[in-house]
Amino acid sequence: MKIAHVVNPVKFKPASELAVAQPISFESIRVAKEFAQGKTEVELFAFSYEEDREIVPQFFTQLPNLNRSVLDFGKFSNPKKYPLLNDVFRTLYNATDAEYLIYTNMDIALMPQFYVAVSEILKQGYDALLINRRGISTHYKTAEELPLMYSDFGKPHPGFDCFVFKRELLNKIILENICLGVSFSEVAVVHNFIAYAENLKLVDDLHLTFHIGTEVMPPLDQEYYWHNRNEYEKKIYPRIKHLLNIEKFPYSHLPFHKRILKWMLNPNFRTEQVVELEGKSFGRRLKHKIDSLRFSLLDKTK
Repeated sequence: MKIAHVVNPVKFKPASELAVAQPISFESIRVAKEFAQGKTEVELFAFSYEEDREIVPQFFTQLPNLNRSVLDFGKFSNPKKYPLLNDVFRTLYNATDAEYLIYTNMDIALMPQFYVAVSEILKQGYDALLINRRGISTHYKTAEELPLMYSDFGKPHPGFDCFVFKRELLNKIILENICLGVSFSEVAVVHNFIAYAENLKLVDDLHLTFHIGTEVMPPLDQEYYWHNRNEYEKKIYPRIKHLLNIEKFPYSHLPFHKRILKWMLNPNFRTEQVVELEGKSFGRRLKHKIDSLRFSLLDKTK
């Protein structure tokens, strides 16, 4: 099995939280690849704009420069060059023949066993994974503290920011002009996985990734948030809605009150959508029971 992992390095201002998190993520990725040697084949790729290339560590293969951004698809009062998710996935797809592709945000760090564990999970027949991170203390500041970070069990996080998927899925999923770095990009990926993956798994019970801090919802950049939300709700959701089955949603195996609460607290799910799908599922189950009862009564009258 070959795995290709792509990230989006960006030059951040020194005072930025990501300026602290990104070097830690870089080093954790290097360590995880080293740990996987002889066990799992791992390729590392980075995509960026020309102005960000100088910060990319040498152990990444640099993909061709990004040549467009969300600014090509809308007018914004505060222009920011957020890359398009579809451009990232397509560029990675064309650069490797790896069987599985991985994308993580730049503030996500990996445990040393990450790639080996992911490989073992995929061998069980899954074609897509959603991996939950754990949030650890904010007092860590440098990559030299990674051994302590590995030892910090932290707290579970409800959102999704690590995506693993079989390369063939990219020929099915619909991403339109969703941009990275802004809320609702994860919503688009998660629902595409639910729609098109044959065997999707939520990994929320293993310590595979972590994030400095336990914040759930960062401050929203309203212009870009609404760009992504409109792309999803107006262009993507109507095209995949008929494929969304509530039984494929993460947490659907839980009792009703628990799964509803999980969905309400998770920023990747729209409450009104899961309630609608839950209602359809109940209707199907009720019809099945009524049909079974009808046929049972008919059989007894023979």
